[in-house]
Amino acid sequence: MSELNLADVAPLADEAPLLAVTGLGKRFGDRIACRDVSFELWPGEVLGVVGESGSGKTTLLNCVSAQLQPDEGRVAYQQRDGRVADLFDLSEPARRLLMRTDWGFVHQNPRDGLRLGLSAGANIGERLMAVGARHYGDIREAAIDWLAKVEIEIERVDDVPLTFSGGMQQRLQIARCLAQDPAALMMDEPFGALDAMTRQSLQDELLEIARATQATIFFVTHDLEEAIYLGDRVIGLKPHPGRVGLELEIGLPRPRDQVATRESPEFLRLRRALYDFIQVTEGGGAP
Repeated sequence: MSELNLADVAPLADEAPLLAVTGLGKRFGDRIACRDVSFELWPGEVLGVVGESGSGKTTLLNCVSAQLQPDEGRVAYQQRDGRVADLFDLSEPARRLLMRTDWGFVHQNPRDGLRLGLSAGANIGERLMAVGARHYGDIREAAIDWLAKVEIEIERVDDVPLTFSGGMQQRLQIARCLAQDPAALMMDEPFGALDAMTRQSLQDELLEIARATQATIFFVTHDLEEAIYLGDRVIGLKPHPGRVGLELEIGLPRPRDQVATRESPEFLRLRRALYDFIQVTEGGGAP
């Protein structure tokens, strides 16, 4: 494992970024999915990525979360002990351990992130055991607490996910990820498959969980309003190949409100900025 100096990848600050991505690029055969992508993810930050189809959003997410090996660039990762290492200098077993413990990955389809044959409690308990929990009583009690945090009736602790609605499955997947106390929660279009009311409800629940746990969240979405509503900062990717073309600071006060926040002049200004960016990158098409 190579040690890196954060001064190589970012200006020194009072606190260090959790991730510092520098010059990241990924190819699939002759196709360049993303090129020269650089940004930082800070502890406790909610960072969203938007862009049209083909802009490399999911490829970037998969590289940053150690699921894909980039072809160029590096990801400097601040470990729990404060040391900084290049994510892709880690051995394969070490990367797998990191993915099981330090990163929580929330899929668009919650069934991809759940063990469908296990009960709701066992789904959460499995993640607790991955980070060292051993006593059945403590694990079950903690699993029940997590179900309550994501507003799933604790009486459903022994039910399997296939008996849950889509929204409940997504809440369970988020609880399963957060139970391992991840350094960051990685989210791929986390609410894209849900109806509007369920999506807004889960957005608010995620923000409350993030506030309560000080979670760091990195997510990609095609929904411009969702990116603004959830984020502290939003990155816009230009397509073909994917590269950073816009970075917006989201200065909207928290807690946020689905009606008042979305109707505020600042929210509308930010939405217009993202709309104009996507429209230009699509050559005039609607976002």
